[in-house]
Amino acid sequence: MTDTYDARTIRMHWLTAALVVGLWTLGQCIDFFPKGLPRITARSLHISFGVALALLLVARLVWRVRQGVKLAPAPGLAGRLAVVMHYLLYLLLAAVVVIGIACVWIRGDNLFNLFTVPAFDPSNEDLREEAVDLHGLMANLLLFAAGLHAAAAVWHHLVIKDGVLRRMWPRLK
Repeated sequence: MTDTYDARTIRMHWLTAALVVGLWTLGQCIDFFPKGLPRITARSLHISFGVALALLLVARLVWRVRQGVKLAPAPGLAGRLAVVMHYLLYLLLAAVVVIGIACVWIRGDNLFNLFTVPAFDPSNEDLREEAVDLHGLMANLLLFAAGLHAAAAVWHHLVIKDGVLRRMWPRLK
């Protein structure tokens, strides 16, 4: 039995992490861009990378179910907490993606000045604001949970020294 994840699982894990951090950062900065083309481009990039995250999430779930290496969790409470955290991370990822897609349709959007998604209900400002706020809340919760996940991995590596972090660390060749 192996004690590390396969290369594809590792790549998808770190690509997911990079997309989540990048999307969250861009999401926090969109309103800093001047109105017009700069803001349209920033929002379009946010949406495009969000779609990439959605596709990656589906690919990860399919890979995990069909072919990816599955490692046994640690015994006891720590192992149960790790399993719960992984399910929570997947749930939050899915929620952020689904709500983000809903935001595009509720708000309506212009993608790179090439394609327009019409607003679902253009006069309903409350719905738009609530959807965007919920998307932001879920993104913040996802980032917080991912931070706890990373802190636990570092704790295992530096304090417990049990090799947990090395299971997901990219192999250098």
